[in-house]
This record gives sequence, C-alpha cells and structure tokens, in this order.
Amino acid sequence: MTNPLDAGPKPPFETTRQPPPGLESQMRPLPDYGAESYVGSGKLQGKAALITGGDSGIGRAVALAFAREGADVVISYLDEDSDAEQTKALIEQSGRRCVAMPGDIRDEAHCGRLVAATVEHFGKVDILVNNAAFQMTHKSLEEITAEEFDRTFRTNVFANFFLCKAAVPHMKPGASIISTASVNADKPNATLVAYAATKGAIQNLSGGMAQLLAEKGIRVNCVAPGPIWTPLIPSTMPEEQVKTFGSQTPMKRPGQPAELQAAYVMLASDQASYISGATIAVTGGVPFI
Repeated sequence: MTNPLDAGPKPPFETTRQPPPGLESQMRPLPDYGAESYVGSGKLQGKAALITGGDSGIGRAVALAFAREGADVVISYLDEDSDAEQTKALIEQSGRRCVAMPGDIRDEAHCGRLVAATVEHFGKVDILVNNAAFQMTHKSLEEITAEEFDRTFRTNVFANFFLCKAAVPHMKPGASIISTASVNADKPNATLVAYAATKGAIQNLSGGMAQLLAEKGIRVNCVAPGPIWTPLIPSTMPEEQVKTFGSQTPMKRPGQPAELQAAYVMLASDQASYISGATIAVTGGVPFI
C-alpha cells in the first residue's frame, strides 16, 4: 500500500529557471512518468490516440500508459525534439507504434495535419487528448501583453477547438476526447490570469461538446490537475516558486505525471462508457467543486 504523502518528492527542489517550453532532462528531481511503475492490462488494445504536448510531463505519462494499454500513439509537440524522441522510444519499447510530429498547434492547418497523420498511419482516431498548454506568471495585470494573452488562448483553447473539429469526422461511436483542464478553472491563481481563464474555457467547451457529440457516441471529458511537476513549471515560474512548488497542497508536494495516468486511461477506455461531460480532479487534496 502506498502512502500518498510519500508517493513523490517534496520541496524544496533544486531545479533552476529554464527558457520555455522547458526540458524534462534538466529538472531535479526528474519527473516520474511511470516508466518503472505503470503496468497495462489491455484497456486500450487496438486503439489509436493523438496526444498534444505528448513529449514530456503529463503528455509523456499519458502516451506511455496508453501504449502499455495497447494503443498506438501520435504525439504532437512544439520543438522539444530530444524529449519527443525519448517518449517515442519508450512507446516503441512497449510494443506499440508512435509518430512524433513537431509544430505549433496555434495553426489550424497544423492541427488538421496532426489528425490526418493519425488517420494515415493508424487508419482512425479513437482518442484525442488535448494536453499541450502555454502559461506565464505575472504579478501585475500590466505585465500581460496582448500578444501573450492571444498566445495563451490560441494554444490552450483555439487549438482544442481546431483539433476536435478536425478529429470528430474520423471518430466512431465509442471514441473519447479528453482535455487537460486545471484546478485553476475552479480556483484561479492571481498570477496566472490568462492561463486560468483558458482552463475555465476548456472545461466549459468540453461540457458543451459532450452534449453536442453524445448523439454520435463520442464522449468528452476533462482531467483537472493540481500542481504537477513538469517542464512547464521551471520554464514559466519564478525560481523561488519552483523551489517550493506544491507545498501549498494538503499533501505538501506536487503531483507526479505518473499520478495522472489512471484518470486518462479510465476516461479513454470503454469502461467509462457513461462518463461524459465530467471533470476528474487530481489535486493532492485541494477541493474542486
């Protein structure tokens, strides 16, 4: 039995500030994405998944879990080639196929190419995971430029819409769309104004699509993580916040990417056939209402 208080490292952490989007290999301690712990049981056997931000952090953990459950995976990422190649190798070592595609999901045409590549390589799209995100930390509203606000919404919300719109025509009854929301959708952090607003929008968008797509047999849900130890943290937060990251939760630590795997696998599987329009909170004890 695992004591959740001791299931991951506790701050203070040694990781220093990185330029965005950040590299997992430079983090200390290294994030745990389940390479040594996740054991599949065929829950996604024969399925094809497209995961954005699949190169590191939550995306890598989800991609690995999906592969070990029997799915082939396309991972989308911005430009972190070394992280993407490591993830691709892990998936292939698990006996599944993987396609890694760099590019900017703010571009609707690129989102279309991601879906087309999934269909080209695997013949279908059974699971879409909208996970890639952009955030920056600011202590005043004046620091947030219009360009940054636009980038945050286009990466986190517009891309979600672009990908869903492109994927749905290729999805059959039983398909699943899962978006990464955040505890910030319910409890917005004052220093993450733009990011928090996008996460509220994602949750609302998912709820609407769950109703709209129900007649097609397509389920739409969210996972809402609390503070999770990923490259997004040292690349977007001040160094003093990185050192104490996660200490504000009841468990006094950040979650590890591996601790989200079960939620995504469950929502992607046929066992969740009556779950749609839901948000699964993984927050280390922070209430999500």
